[in-house]
Amino acid sequence: MSWLESVLLGLVQGATEFLPVSSSGHLVITQTLLDVEVPGVLFEVAVHVATLVSILLVYRTRVADLLRGTLRGDREALGYAGLLLLATVPAGLLGVFAKDAIERLFDDPWTPGIALLVTGTFLWTSRAALPRATATRPTRAVALLVGIAQACALVPGISRSGATVVAALWLGIEAREAAAFSFLMAVPAIAGAAVLQLPDVGGGGVGALDPWVVFAGSVVAGVTGVLAIRTFNAMLARRSFHFFAPYCWAAGGLYLAYLALG
Repeated sequence: MSWLESVLLGLVQGATEFLPVSSSGHLVITQTLLDVEVPGVLFEVAVHVATLVSILLVYRTRVADLLRGTLRGDREALGYAGLLLLATVPAGLLGVFAKDAIERLFDDPWTPGIALLVTGTFLWTSRAALPRATATRPTRAVALLVGIAQACALVPGISRSGATVVAALWLGIEAREAAAFSFLMAVPAIAGAAVLQLPDVGGGGVGALDPWVVFAGSVVAGVTGVLAIRTFNAMLARRSFHFFAPYCWAAGGLYLAYLALG
């Protein structure tokens, strides 16, 4: 992997991890178009940790308050932390018990193109959901259903942030809280995925990657991630969230056309 490829993949990861356009789908598409094969999982773990840092930076006040409240035994903080953990269960179970099937989807170049078309469709429905979403805190049932939406995003091309926020909006959670819950529930999900990959970091491919090249991609992913979260929240506030749908349709359609003609 060259410096340019590392920076480009870091940019794609940071932007698409939080914008509702699917980071996994875009990484598969980018690697297919550039014919880049990243050896091992070191780079993947590094950029995921970088995007995790992005969430902690943007929501640092809320995360600190939640941690303090949990340590003090505050009932409201404990309840919210419990909702976040509950929401991670479906993706965690699917990631463990369907790991091989999910990995096969990543090996199929057609999957992200088709899934991006699906992502665009449910993003477009946010226009109808936004006006009726007024609740300021998810219930246990809502948290579980949003968690199921997150599990669906294990398919490359299905946006995690898009699926969870649109699901929360349709379940009545107002836009700002829907975004916050989506990003905060990503903390244990991303951290858990990184931990599961750690045993593979020492495997093949580590020696083929320059640590500084990996570091450069991670920094770009982290900085881009912060900007992406802020853009995401701004578009939700302006009720222009559905504008991401045409992009997903165009990206998915053009990529499928490229595969068909290639």
